[in-house]
Amino acid sequence: MSININSKLDSQNNFWDIALEGELDVSTADKLKEHLHKLAEEEIVDMKINLTNLDYIDSTGLGVMIGVLKKLKIEDKEIYILNPKSNVRKIFTITGLDKIFKVEG
Repeated sequence: MSININSKLDSQNNFWDIALEGELDVSTADKLKEHLHKLAEEEIVDMKINLTNLDYIDSTGLGVMIGVLKKLKIEDKEIYILNPKSNVRKIFTITGLDKIFKVEG
């Protein structure tokens, strides 16, 4: 199980453009946590996380996103979840996190 993370700052529109690929679970969550916190330290702006190529997410992965969202909310910033596959979207819906994150697509 692995995860690939690609990110770039869209300074024109003022947000982090992040794409996740693979599986986000207990074995890959720390990698994402370090990456997202590093981005937030670099620049506190909204994060748009594209999940088009994310095949799986578990509660550990959700916890990482919640932790980063709390940090961003202090500065009135958001995390947008873009294009989740149906099985990933279902996890957000079941947990009620679709009400906390901005889920689009």
